[in-house]
Amino acid sequence: MTVSSDDDLAGLKQIGRIVAIALEAMGKAIEPGMTTRDLDRIGRKVLEAAGARPAPEMVYGFPGATCISINEEVAHGIPGERRIGPGDLVNIDVSAEKDGYFADTGASFAVPPVPRAVERLCTDGRRALWTGLRQVGAGKPLAGIGQAVGAFARKNGYTLVRNLASHGVGLSLHEEPTEIATWPDASERRIMADGLVFTVEPFLSLGAEFAEDGDGPWTLYSEPRAPTVQYEHTVVATRNGPLILTLPAR
Repeated sequence: MTVSSDDDLAGLKQIGRIVAIALEAMGKAIEPGMTTRDLDRIGRKVLEAAGARPAPEMVYGFPGATCISINEEVAHGIPGERRIGPGDLVNIDVSAEKDGYFADTGASFAVPPVPRAVERLCTDGRRALWTGLRQVGAGKPLAGIGQAVGAFARKNGYTLVRNLASHGVGLSLHEEPTEIATWPDASERRIMADGLVFTVEPFLSLGAEFAEDGDGPWTLYSEPRAPTVQYEHTVVATRNGPLILTLPAR
């Protein structure tokens, strides 16, 4: 999607704020003993109260309002009876639709006590996201995002999951431009148009390089198994840099 009117921008800001508020509420609610289904209900309540529809459920028939992945689960974890415990690393991905506009956001949360390396991974996961976001702007190369995130990962001793990419969003959950690498990709030649809407979502890890299928149709697992975090914003590329849509205070 390319923003072409004030109405487009207002609609995107509205759904961006809604998913950000849902993610924030879920993150604050995490506590040992609760199930991932309990956590998912909190997100669903926030979305539905705002008149939004959970996008994975709506678009793909995903069995939950949000994706909640724990430890070895790197993405697309199904909310269920798994209980969150001390030391767990919980990733929450929230995407939704309202009035025809979509936004997508995510974050990882460490449940104390966790090793210092995992605390640092979470901090650096946010830093990796912002490293990528600083490369966003009209007329800039999409490849700059992956190059910057890759340099950050190498400098700080991390790996990047290289088969889970950022993507266009706005009028649908996944759209052009597809497969925006958050790792160095020498084949990437595309340029960000003014008003282009997409996600930035690096997966930073203590060793994993890929996400692989499990026994079911949804959940993906780190390969090799290693603590992995994902932080994600939906942005608009502008002449002044990134306009971040998925901030709760916007």
